Amino acid sequence: MTEHLPPDGAVARAYNGHAWGQIEYTAADSRDLLDLLLTAFVNANRDPKKGGSPLPWPKPSWRPGDPVPDEAQGEKDKARAKAAYEHILAQTKG
Repeated sequence: MTEHLPPDGAVARAYNGHAWGQIEYTAADSRDLLDLLLTAFVNANRDPKKGGSPLPWPKPSWRPGDPVPDEAQGEKDKARAKAAYEHILAQTKG
């Protein structure tokens, strides 16, 4: 009876626990690959005479089934971004 239901319908989402389809997984894989290629390009073309360490390899993006990102870390990032924004505003007003 349920075999002809759409793969992205409510029954499939309830069964899988998420609404990700092949397109979303492909987009995440493409983003991860682009991050890896960009990091490899930057590391290969950096000037070792100027010092500095190579960029670390990027972590894969989140996918269903992975642990949920820490909410506290998100709040810290928001606070740091707001402080940086206010610092820039203070420099432009003075």
